[in-house]
Amino acid sequence: MGNKPAKPELENVILLKVAPPLDRAYVRWLARDVARIHGFTPTRIRAVKPPDHYVEYMQLNGWLDVSLDDPDLAHLFK
Repeated sequence: MGNKPAKPELENVILLKVAPPLDRAYVRWLARDVARIHGFTPTRIRAVKPPDHYVEYMQLNGWLDVSLDDPDLAHLFK
């Protein structure tokens, strides 16, 4: 319940972060791979229609303001 002991002050300590040398071919391969994965966009994405009991539950709770029978949205649910 008394005073907390003071934190000991660090003396002038210099910390170095040293990395091992990397192979240039590996770094180029890794950079190309990361760029390919990061820039990936799926094609032909198919919309998923939720099960009817999910839709009914969401409508009962007022969470679904979109009519899934709307002809303007029909292409999204094919």
